[in-house]
Amino acid sequence: SQLLPSRTALVVALSALLVLPLGVALLRTQWRLDTFDHTRSRPPDAHISALLQGRELVPPLPLPPELFSASDLAVARPLLSQANRDWGLLDPEFRRRLLLLFELMRERHGYDLVLLEGWRSGERQNQLAALGGHVTRATAFESQHQWGRAADVAFLRQGRIVISERDEWALRGYEHYGALATSLGLTWGVHWKQDE
Repeated sequence: SQLLPSRTALVVALSALLVLPLGVALLRTQWRLDTFDHTRSRPPDAHISALLQGRELVPPLPLPPELFSASDLAVARPLLSQANRDWGLLDPEFRRRLLLLFELMRERHGYDLVLLEGWRSGERQNQLAALGGHVTRATAFESQHQWGRAADVAFLRQGRIVISERDEWALRGYEHYGALATSLGLTWGVHWKQDE
């Protein structure tokens, strides 16, 4: 009589182990979950395809490293001088959209953009998270930076990087930037649920 409850419990436990993953897999195909999956490809966007037709977008030339170690930037963006700005490490589709955003900001609004940081290692992400929530709340592999699908961007004015929203010129730039980024299928940082 003691074996019967054990067998029943074993059958129930094994059934749950088999049925639950199958149920989750079936539900996932029916409902789109609000998560990031870097392995899924997106269908081509007609608007972006039209804007890119016949164009080969090339990343801007690298800026001098000392530009990223200015004292005012060190306060706003700790460890910025150690950031990775290699466009080649960004996801190819994300890179195309970001380069188009750089071009449209210059052409339509007269703003030059600069890549502050693109791809980020898990170790660096943890290093930044350890500095506090004012820098980022995302730890390793909670950020799109680890897949090359996020970039920190600022403005370049008269040979200096401008980040502050207190600057009226920069504030107008951020408004244009947000609208253009959204139109290109990118998520602007102010719309993130968690810092990336």
